[in-house]
Amino acid sequence: MTSGLRYRLGVAARAIAAILGGYGIAALFAAVLALCLPAAFGMARSEAAMTGTMASFLVFALAVMWVFAARTALRAWSGLVIAAVPLGVLLLVLPRITGGGA
Repeated sequence: MTSGLRYRLGVAARAIAAILGGYGIAALFAAVLALCLPAAFGMARSEAAMTGTMASFLVFALAVMWVFAARTALRAWSGLVIAAVPLGVLLLVLPRITGGGA
């Protein structure tokens, strides 16, 4: 494999990670925040959902920056997975703890 092809594949892998992984992290974050805020601060569910959605734009931007700042595409994917696992666990556990659903 030539170095040019390797470079292009690395950029393609990062672009896919940035788009799909960043969206996944942002969606998980928005859902977790929408479940946490009403339980923690007594916020209305609609306001919590809107706050989570607005905050997810920042999370998406940070995830995209992380992907392109990582040394390799493998590290970029690994960082996204490491961020997604706790958010996914929280998303599964929070409805049982708070007694509500999304």
